[in-house]
Amino acid sequence: MTERKQTLNSFKDKWEQNPSLAFEHTLEEGSELFNWILNRNGFEGKSELSNWLSKKTKILDAGCGNGRVTALLQAYSMESAEIVGFDLTSSEVAKSNLSGLDNISIHKKDLLEDLSDLGRFDLIYCQEVLHHTTDPERAFINLTESLADSGEIAIYVYKKKAPMREFADDFIRDKISDLSYDKAQNEMQGLAKLGKNLSGLDAKFYSPAIDLLGIPEGEYDVQRFLYHFFLKCFWNDALSDKENTDINYDWYHPQLCSRHTEEEIESWFKNAKLKIIHRHVDHYGITFRGLKQ
Repeated sequence: MTERKQTLNSFKDKWEQNPSLAFEHTLEEGSELFNWILNRNGFEGKSELSNWLSKKTKILDAGCGNGRVTALLQAYSMESAEIVGFDLTSSEVAKSNLSGLDNISIHKKDLLEDLSDLGRFDLIYCQEVLHHTTDPERAFINLTESLADSGEIAIYVYKKKAPMREFADDFIRDKISDLSYDKAQNEMQGLAKLGKNLSGLDAKFYSPAIDLLGIPEGEYDVQRFLYHFFLKCFWNDALSDKENTDINYDWYHPQLCSRHTEEEIESWFKNAKLKIIHRHVDHYGITFRGLKQ
């Protein structure tokens, strides 16, 4: 099985087994997930999000998954705005989740295929998706060709991690990527429980700078320290045990899972002749927003 087919199957299984994963949490104002989406895109609250979207008449959610962010974009945009979403593995799941909402259309499409039949967009939102394609930069360039004049694109990709974290990520991915959904879930339960137990310690400590391991000097929460520099063991108290396990699965199971540098993403925008208007880089990923000139 190719890496692409394995990755598509991985996400197909995830969404079919968990059609509402993180849906309500994404839409819940003030939730950790709601705030994370807003903050990484440069918005401090819902009024800034609404103001941003109020200027967009046609919006694309590229790689929409189960439609949770599509619903968020619809909730804070103009009533007359046209919202379009597409996904290659979960379009039917998204259609079902969004069936009661106005001005939304969902399609089955690939980020690397011709998208011209969808028209041109004032905003293209493509976050947590490009790194799961066979050619992330080509997929990005393909999306930019669907921008309207002065249109904006907002992307988020995984950031290259500290060296020991990169090693552990690839080691675990290699071990579980051939497993079925259920067997991979069983393996991920242990990581989720480890994250839960470490979070429960609510303990902090000081670490010196360790350049060889990519660790800056500073005070760290124990669970976050392990998570950032050695091993992803995701846990969020606001989510169920199953949801936490699925988020760990989402990271480790797909074989296509590229990680990037800020300089690399900056080059994408420059090559596409886009003006960078916002960037945000943290331990987890890289967010850029850019305008077509």
